[in-house]
Amino acid sequence: MQANSTFKTTLLICVLFAVALHIMIRAGHAGEGAVPSKLNVLLITADDMNYDSPGFTGCRVPDITPNLDRLATEGMWFQQAHVTVAVCQPSRECIMTGRYPHHNGATGFYPVRAGVPTLVEVLKAGGYQTGILGKAIHLKPPEKFPWHFLHDQAELGDGRDPAKYFQFTKDFIQQAKTVGQPFFLMANSHDPHRPFAGSEGRKNLGYPSPSRVYTPDEITVPGFLPDLPDVRKEMAQYYSSVHRCDQTIGEILRALKESGQAETTVVMFVSDNGISMPFAKSNCYLSSTRTPWLVRWPGKVKPGVVDREHFISGIDFMPTILEATGMPIPPDTDGRSFLSVLNGEKQAGRERVFTCYNDTSGRKAYPMRCVQDSRFGYIFNGWSDGKTSYYSEALAGLTFKAMQQAAATQKPIAERVDVLVHRTVEELYDVVADPNSLHNLSADPAYHEQMKQMRAGMLKWMEQTQDPLLPKFRSSAAMKE
Repeated sequence: MQANSTFKTTLLICVLFAVALHIMIRAGHAGEGAVPSKLNVLLITADDMNYDSPGFTGCRVPDITPNLDRLATEGMWFQQAHVTVAVCQPSRECIMTGRYPHHNGATGFYPVRAGVPTLVEVLKAGGYQTGILGKAIHLKPPEKFPWHFLHDQAELGDGRDPAKYFQFTKDFIQQAKTVGQPFFLMANSHDPHRPFAGSEGRKNLGYPSPSRVYTPDEITVPGFLPDLPDVRKEMAQYYSSVHRCDQTIGEILRALKESGQAETTVVMFVSDNGISMPFAKSNCYLSSTRTPWLVRWPGKVKPGVVDREHFISGIDFMPTILEATGMPIPPDTDGRSFLSVLNGEKQAGRERVFTCYNDTSGRKAYPMRCVQDSRFGYIFNGWSDGKTSYYSEALAGLTFKAMQQAAATQKPIAERVDVLVHRTVEELYDVVADPNSLHNLSADPAYHEQMKQMRAGMLKWMEQTQDPLLPKFRSSAAMKE
């Protein structure tokens, strides 16, 4: 009886949402005081760019991201922004549904459930031209993402040719202008995803070379990695890819400017997750989920603003865009619009963010959950049992091999490799004093009360969202104290 009642309630909500959407489409604009639906939307994403890789976030690598740095001066930069899950497809499907993975069905490299509304569906139904460049294969199933205009990786120089992004962006905006509709374009660079520029995997593949190729002595090594020769070599290749990604972003923005639509377009930039290296991508560390989120909205968002206070998440993108365009937000959306923050207001309930990880692309399960606030990051590793070994795409390449080799003679690196591969059930980091998450405080008596608070917050969130990992969390030794 209860299940049947729940189904009827959900069905009624969906019907009411459909009626509301129909009314708003017929009206052609939002309600009193809202932004007209003619607002254009451009979402630009990078693939595996770490939060601290752009120049505007403090990167010391010379001339690394001039186009992103310029964009940062023209809009708002969120210092406390996170993606919901730190791996390509699930991250993007959270962005495009406004739901946690266990609510949209995409807990790993899986399609979104049939009954889950997507941003593309809602905007298209509301009279928008919808387009995507790159990464289209990471939004599934195709019927849930009904693009008017689609050009994927193979047509874009493997997603790494700035000139092709310029031309297709120009073509799409002209298409929307011809039919007299506002547009939503999701432009996705495949940089700086592996294989990096100059690596063995890129030889003879015909990719365009970056205009700036970095050498190992020009770059910085992230604090969560050891400074070894092969790590520096691979990081130099990564930064060359970051620079080419910035070139692509510059060409997308140039096409928008030349179209004459820049003043009526809100532009957002995010990276889908952290760098594809140990302790970043496919994890729940600060370096895994923190993303360099920029918003430029002429006449709406003041230029050069840095928001250091509000935590925003990947699931917040869809409701924010829908409110901004005057469209109804679907029922059961987990995210919240941060339009009021863009208006310069404070918004309560943005003191922390919940992130997660489930399956690799090879469908190997490593369930993790994290609650992150301005001081601490608490991680629950539901897979850690002292026997299971972790492995993901982020461990491919030179860096992890260099760490394994160095572990034979260097005890600190051996300890880091063991942490990476086996973990502990719980991790706690002071992300202010230790932003690289090097010192696990979970067993430190001095942080006992902090651990209790973080566990309680995690438990409440898992109960509210009906997280399938909840029984394991409840039965863990930590929760039996």
